[in-house]
Amino acid sequence: MAGTVEQKLSALGIRLHEPNPPVANYVGFVRTGNLLFVSGQVCNTPDGKLIAKGKLGAGVTVEQGAAAARGCAINLLAQVKMALGDLDKVARVVRLGGFVNATPDFLDGPKVLNGASDLMVAAFGDKGRHARTTVGVAALPSDAAVEVEGIFEVA
Repeated sequence: MAGTVEQKLSALGIRLHEPNPPVANYVGFVRTGNLLFVSGQVCNTPDGKLIAKGKLGAGVTVEQGAAAARGCAINLLAQVKMALGDLDKVARVVRLGGFVNATPDFLDGPKVLNGASDLMVAAFGDKGRHARTTVGVAALPSDAAVEVEGIFEVA
C-alpha cells in the first residue's frame, strides 16, 4: 500500500515511474548519512519524451517551463523512491537546484522553478519547503528546457 506522500501524489494525478537510467558516467543518487543527493533530472516523461524543449525567452513560455520543472520534480521523487523504497522516509526537502535553458535576457527563472518547488510542498507539506538556487544556462542535455537536482534529509 502506498504511503502518505504517494497518496498525496496520487490525488494530484501523479504516479511515480521507474527512473530513467543515467545517460553518462554518474549514478542517479548517493546517500551519505542522513542526506540523499539526487542527480539532476531533466524534464522527461516516463517514456523519455521532453515536456518542454528549447529556451525560455525564445519560444518556451514561463508556463511551459513551470510544467517542465514539475516534471523534473516528479523524476526526482522517482529517484528518491528508488533509493528509499518509501517517500515517507523523507524527513525534509533540504534544497533544490534548478537549471533553466534560457536566453541571456530571460529573468523569470524563479517562476519557472516554482513548478518543482510547488510540487514538493504539495507532497511533503512544511517538510517540503526548501532552500533553492535557480540558474540560467546556455544549454541542457537534449535541449531540455529545465533540469532540477535535489538534496533530501532522510530517516
